[in-house]
Amino acid sequence: MKYNFQFFFPGTTARRAGYGAGNFQSRAAAQPQRGFTILLAALIASLVLALGISVFSIAQKQLILSSTGRNSQLAFYAADTGAECALFWDMRNMAFDPGAETQLTPIGCDGDLGINVAKAGSAYPYSYTFDFDPNGYCVQVTVEKNTVHPRTRIHADGFSVPCADIDTSSRALQR
Repeated sequence: MKYNFQFFFPGTTARRAGYGAGNFQSRAAAQPQRGFTILLAALIASLVLALGISVFSIAQKQLILSSTGRNSQLAFYAADTGAECALFWDMRNMAFDPGAETQLTPIGCDGDLGINVAKAGSAYPYSYTFDFDPNGYCVQVTVEKNTVHPRTRIHADGFSVPCADIDTSSRALQR
């Protein structure tokens, strides 16, 4: 009967399953490999961090772009509301009469019944202006009437902010 004794000495580790006299590696020789592993782990972590930061940056830019598109659409709807209001009051109630005084009767748009209309000038073409805040968005409307060549021109500018904030807001959009 043959016995195979294998001894492990403190401070040594076995390199492979066959333990012979030259098959032991000291801990001092294993240290550079652990340092390389830490370096590799730091490199991979920095790559993952850079990838995460770039994805976050792209998502943030897309969020700003989508909110700008939304505000642009709301400014367009405000301008459309103002143009339709002016057209309604011109067609149904003759609110922009060239023979009227410089201050006209207030009109109502989008639930706001006290909108004052101002008449600018007394020569052709007559120009009427008013502004109001439908749902918190500003609209400035100009109605020009020309009786020499009978026509009416309605111009409406919609803004993505209330009328009081047009000059001070850095994110005010005009459509």
